[in-house]
Amino acid sequence: MILRPVLQDIKNIGYYLGKVILGLGMTFILPLVVAVVFKEKNPTLDFLISFSVTMLFGYLLSLICYSEEDLTWMQGMIVVSLAWGAASLFGALPLFLSGHWHSFLDAVFDSMSGFATTGLSLAQGMDKLSYAHNFWRHLIMFIGGQGIAIVALSFLVKGISGAFKMYVGEARDEKVLPNVIGTARFIWLVSIVYLVLGTLAIGFVGILEGIKPVNAFFHGACLFMAAFDTGGFAPQSQNILYYHSFSIEVITIVIMFLGAINFKLHYYVWTGNWREVYRNIEMRVLTITILAVFGISCAGLFKDASYPSAIMLFRKGFYQIISGHTGTGFMTIYPAQFKAQWNDLALTGLVLAMMLGGAICSTTGGIKILRVGIIFKALWQDIKRIIVPERAVIMQKVHHIKDLFLEDKQVRSVFLITVSYLALYFLGSLIAMFYGYGFLESLFESASAAANVGLSCGITSVDMPAGLKITYILQMWAGRLEFMSIFALLGFIWAALKGKS
Repeated sequence: MILRPVLQDIKNIGYYLGKVILGLGMTFILPLVVAVVFKEKNPTLDFLISFSVTMLFGYLLSLICYSEEDLTWMQGMIVVSLAWGAASLFGALPLFLSGHWHSFLDAVFDSMSGFATTGLSLAQGMDKLSYAHNFWRHLIMFIGGQGIAIVALSFLVKGISGAFKMYVGEARDEKVLPNVIGTARFIWLVSIVYLVLGTLAIGFVGILEGIKPVNAFFHGACLFMAAFDTGGFAPQSQNILYYHSFSIEVITIVIMFLGAINFKLHYYVWTGNWREVYRNIEMRVLTITILAVFGISCAGLFKDASYPSAIMLFRKGFYQIISGHTGTGFMTIYPAQFKAQWNDLALTGLVLAMMLGGAICSTTGGIKILRVGIIFKALWQDIKRIIVPERAVIMQKVHHIKDLFLEDKQVRSVFLITVSYLALYFLGSLIAMFYGYGFLESLFESASAAANVGLSCGITSVDMPAGLKITYILQMWAGRLEFMSIFALLGFIWAALKGKS
């Protein structure tokens, strides 16, 4: 029997949602400082309004729903799913006020794309966007990559056991450190250290390429946040192609790869356990799948002689594969060139790369490499059960940070999430086909949205139907949270409507 939620359930959810919104509101201070430093009057006003509205809403919600009770598992997941929806709405306020988005829906699209580290964009006149608004676009990727609830866990929520329930709700079920709040702060530490190093590296290269120092380091910070958090936004409308720099392309490949790695693996490397890099099943499977999908795309690109030289194949082919596989969405070609220079076979390799994604407990999206590895290990286990004597006991072991034995419950969970992703990919494709787009381009764009990648073959534009914009927003939301929090929210709504008192 399903029970109807009581008032205390709603108060708990509202109180912690208000806390997360307050944490989000505080992040508006950073672009506000940028606007003041660069003496941008209208952007200053935009972020003051957004800061005031968000903080007021968060304060009132936490005041009205004040609760001293801890979160249950269901409540924690609902808080997270609602927090991402709220973030996309409040994060869209300064974007819409800037006048560079035609409608509030377009601004919400970009806001969700940023927080979900996707990178698809409907911005207009991006090359004339203010420093503050451009910084905000990339900052929300940095926040979303770490996790919106991580903001609350790091700064606003202290000493509660419900913290882990919010952490898991953001599709992270691994603790780097024994304490989940310590884990959240370690994730921030890793990200900020890499932010400084990445900004300096790209900034100095930018200066050598002829960019003014202030712009070089500003672009460096923005590109790092988008690359490490596998987002794909860039300060200029031409994305990475704008720079025409082999050095920047190589640096961003390294940063994208770091962003696609499990934070727990970062911890082991930081503490000197380098052996884990080549022992870990995720790193092995990631290497294999990168080679496999690049091989598929190479076969298509060679067939049509799209990129005849090795350097062109690296910069125009391999770069897109790494960008897609890590879920980043940086591009060194125009969207139209996917249709003109990539045949169906080459595009299929890239679509597969986007669908697979990177490591769990990282900033990337998609099915995730650990799940791919577990599926193949489970398949091999079943094959061995068939060929060995019936009395033999078959145990399949995988090494992920430590040795683990596969259990049916674990494999079933992996299959559930994988099937959910595949269903989401094809559902988005069907909707795009309903609006008149071809199958492969529809699948490409759907996989890019649902796997939080950001590559586009040209469908994503300000002129696409509103229904398709909403579809991609929902795909980005569901794909980033890996469904469990979404299922919890839908179950809560069903219980409220149909449950017994």
